Amino acid sequence: MTDAVLVLEDGRTFHGEAYGAHGTTVGEVVFNTGMTGYQETLTDPSYHRQIVVMTAPHIGNTGANDEDPESGRIWVAGYVVRDPARRASSWRSVRTLDEDLAAQGVVGISGIDTRALTRHLRERGVMRAGIFSADALTGDAGVRRSDDELLAVVLAAPAMQGADLAGEVTTKEAYVVEALGPDGSPLDEPVATVAAIDLGIKAMTPQRLAERGVRVHVLPASSTIDDVLAAGPDGVFFSNGPGDPGAATHEVELLREVLDRRIPFFGICYGNQILGRALGYGTYKLGYGHRGVNQPVLDRATGRVEITAHNHGFAVDAPLEGESVAPHDGGRYGRVVVSHVDLNDDVVEGLAALDLPAFSVQYHPEAAAGPHDAAYLFDRFLDLMRGAPTGADVQLNQKGADA
Repeated sequence: MTDAVLVLEDGRTFHGEAYGAHGTTVGEVVFNTGMTGYQETLTDPSYHRQIVVMTAPHIGNTGANDEDPESGRIWVAGYVVRDPARRASSWRSVRTLDEDLAAQGVVGISGIDTRALTRHLRERGVMRAGIFSADALTGDAGVRRSDDELLAVVLAAPAMQGADLAGEVTTKEAYVVEALGPDGSPLDEPVATVAAIDLGIKAMTPQRLAERGVRVHVLPASSTIDDVLAAGPDGVFFSNGPGDPGAATHEVELLREVLDRRIPFFGICYGNQILGRALGYGTYKLGYGHRGVNQPVLDRATGRVEITAHNHGFAVDAPLEGESVAPHDGGRYGRVVVSHVDLNDDVVEGLAALDLPAFSVQYHPEAAAGPHDAAYLFDRFLDLMRGAPTGADVQLNQKGADA
């Protein structure tokens, strides 16, 4: 067994065994409460520059396959587990998770008390950290480096606050995901066309739209409004992604161009935060964020509680109760309501514009991995593009009836 150590920014250390690749990695250490879906987690671009701690004790039981990844590579900066599986037990497995991590150069650590680590992060907040194993634990003279020396490496790493990362994970070239019919075969004529801005998009997201007969043009994060309009979209979608939304200047300005043209808009996760900023609201960093597949969210338009998949460390700062006028440019975008709220901590989980065709949610309706409670949101987007009443319209009309 090869020794490894996890060093947190505040100086706390956890000693364990190397898992995956050997060496050094640094990033923001966060925890994920999902009990399944580790391949989807690892390949989610939203985890770029983050060391992910799995709170479920046994990880790797089903190995790794080539069907479940949500992108073309593992994006996490590092991986922390308590008890890695000794063997893969699924007929779909083509290699072990350990082998997959090692092949892609992802440094990990196992055999530590992940419960104690998670409690520490819940109390102190997520922070920078580093994993060190093998030669990374010794200096040039072959003497084991002290924890203070390792801590200095961690403190030299960039913080997540202020990081503009969408450009590091987005597709380099635009591509199209064709619309599908009920039998899964391509449609000659899609029911709608969507321009999806890839801020760190997961593969299942355009797939969910395609399953509803939508042709999806996936565009790089650097796209201009002319690029968007060239796709002839009936609607525009902004995806999930990594980084601080407060640093996303280009994306905010692009979305304002979309809103000014009254093109129907739907955003998820990072896209929700970008809508919040485009409307003039602020964003802020959460203490430890929401990451997992078990977050309860209230859809205020329907009164329904959904169990949802999350991966975010920032949130929109908007009034929770009643309507507010979007602050940007003297309120030119009209009225907005917080459409969804997290039942654990009252964090804003969705926005709905009442005077233009735009809405967003903070979570992942594509559910890869996760529950399918929020799949209706893709249908709501389709209704918005068709001009049918949405959840926001229903909410507004109900308020008028109550009055």
